[in-house]
Amino acid sequence: MDERSWYGVRCVFRHRELGVYEERVTLWTAGSPDEAIGCAEAEAGEYCAALEETEYTGFAEAFRMDGAPGEGAEVFSLMRESDLPSRAYVGTFYATGRERTG
Repeated sequence: MDERSWYGVRCVFRHRELGVYEERVTLWTAGSPDEAIGCAEAEAGEYCAALEETEYTGFAEAFRMDGAPGEGAEVFSLMRESDLPSRAYVGTFYATGRERTG
């Protein structure tokens, strides 16, 4: 068995009634990224069952953390290649003005 590590797993959901997609990052201890994704996908099913008009898109990705979670711990990281300048990049992928927070 592999050594257990902490993983952050990002899953994407569609809230049909609200017309929004949601990215959720959950934390898991697992022996591999695949095991962590399996745990997150099981929880995704429970999450969708508790909410009407919500579906799991089937997209999940895992990030192995260095050490245990604590103050300032990095729980997820994604790198994407792009030639866009910073302001355009953020406006295209993150701060589009259509986000819901809180």
